[in-house]
Formats: sequence, structure tokens, C-alpha cells
Amino acid sequence: MPFSLFSGRTRKPVVDPCMGDLAAARLREAMAKGDWRSAGSFLGAVTDPDDRAFYLDVCSETTGVQEWIGEWIAAEPGSTLALLVKGAHGVRWAWEARGSATADHTSAQRFREFHRRLKTAEDCLDEVVERDPDEVVAWSFLVTSARGRQVAPEEAWRRFGEATRRHPAHLRTHLQMLQYLCAKWFGSEEEMFAFARKAAAAAPPGSPLALAVVSAHIEQWLSLDAGEDGDYFDRPDVRGELRTAADRSVRHPAFRRRPGWPAGHNALAFAFALGGDHTAAKEQFAAVGDLVTDWPWCYLGDESTAFAEMRKVSLKYG
Repeated sequence: MPFSLFSGRTRKPVVDPCMGDLAAARLREAMAKGDWRSAGSFLGAVTDPDDRAFYLDVCSETTGVQEWIGEWIAAEPGSTLALLVKGAHGVRWAWEARGSATADHTSAQRFREFHRRLKTAEDCLDEVVERDPDEVVAWSFLVTSARGRQVAPEEAWRRFGEATRRHPAHLRTHLQMLQYLCAKWFGSEEEMFAFARKAAAAAPPGSPLALAVVSAHIEQWLSLDAGEDGDYFDRPDVRGELRTAADRSVRHPAFRRRPGWPAGHNALAFAFALGGDHTAAKEQFAAVGDLVTDWPWCYLGDESTAFAEMRKVSLKYG
């Protein structure tokens, strides 16, 4: 049953890593079973770079891949697909080893395992792009790993350029480069916003890439000290940029729902709701239904609880 603003339902939604995508759910099931033949058959048929990135992210989040991926690589030595899956999963697996604590609260053992896994992942991804330079998703995951490997800005930009030269509006690559440019990594507030605004301005009408500005504002809000962040999303300039981003992306007539589409609605709902722009938030909650994502709700505690509580407020006052 689809979500209705007037249904009176109180059931708490549950985070779905597949974002309601049935094909992704089948892929995730195949990956969990080690059924690499089914996974490979599906992935081989996905050619759109943005869709391909979404499905590789689903693969990367599936546990236990490292236990059977070697069998796939050995069975298809002439293919780069198994290496791509191993590399994408390896990047995510590396961050799992590191954990979410700040550097000063992360043990040396965790850091060693983080770097070991990340080096293995990059070796796979490097081999993929060496054999198939047009594999945009491999370049995109190399942009992600650039942070963990602490590569110089020139190298991070090179990786970004290799991906976007082949697919200029590639959403995942832009969002990962935005992370690299955050002040908490290797950039600054000015660099992050300049990058996000440039990307949004260049995005085709209806492209989710216009939402890069929303991601930048969420990162900026996250960087503020307690007490300073309370009114951030309510600032007129911030609220204006959020509404413009929505108008250029999910509100635009050219917007089409592609795999992973709920992510943008969740980001907007989060920012609008925290800023008290409940009319705008209500619209986003209605569009996304119960398809709650982990990011950015994780910043408010339990993702499902935060989503449900903020939705309840926005539906009441919007």
C-alpha cells in the first residue's frame, strides 16, 4: 500500500538499502548467496553509468563478498566485472574496518586493517581502469578511496576528471568528490560550496546532480558546533538554495525516477524539516513514502525513528 498523507498510519518505516528497487533487491539476494553468475548476468546488462553506480553500491554493501569473489575472478579471468565488484566492495569493507569514530579515537589496529583493505580494493580498481578505461564506476570508487588513501588533490581531481570526461553529470562521482573537498577531509567550506554550486549550475534540467548543493549544506550543518546548528537550515539564503535545488531537480518536469531516486527526496526532506520549512518538507515526504534512507537521517540517531518523527511534524504543520 503506497504512503498517503491522510492514511493516519503510524507504522515506523524501515531503512531499505535497495531503496524500493526490486532489481536491486534481487541482486542483493544473489550477492548474499554468493550467486555470482546471476549477479554478473544482471550487472552486465546495466550500461547507464548512474544506474550502474547505484547497483555497484548495492553490491558493495552486501556482507561476505570477500569469501567467494575469488571464485568469480578465477572463473572469468578475461572479464573486469568481478574485479569491479571486488574493488567496490573492498572500499566499503575498508571503511567498515576503520569504523565511524574520529581519527583520535580509532586504534592503530583498525587503521592498519583499513589501509590493507583499501590498498587491495584500489589494486582491483586500478586493474579495471587499466583494462577498461571507460568503466566510469571504477573511476568513481577510486574517487571514494582517494580520501582514505590520502592522495594529493591533483590525483583526486585526475580520478574525478577521468570519470566525468566520460559521463559529465555522474552523480556518485560528484558526491564523492564533494566529500573529498569537505573541510573535515582535504578541502574547505569555500571549496566545497564552489564545487557543489558549479556542478548544480551545469546539471541538465531535472538532474539529481542539482542536489549537490543540498549535500554541501548538510555537510556544513554537520560541521557546526552544538548551538550553532539549530537555525542553520532556517537561514533565508540556505532555504532559498534548498528550494532552488529542488526546483532544478526533483520538482522539475524533466525529472525521472531512476534507481536510487529516494536519496534526493530524503536529503531535501531532512533539510527542509530541520529548517522548519514544513510545507516543502511535506511535499518531499509525500513523494518518498516509506522509502527512508540511512543518510542523512543517521545524524539524528536511529534513522527510521528520526524520519518518522520529522515526517509527523511536517505533515502536521506543512
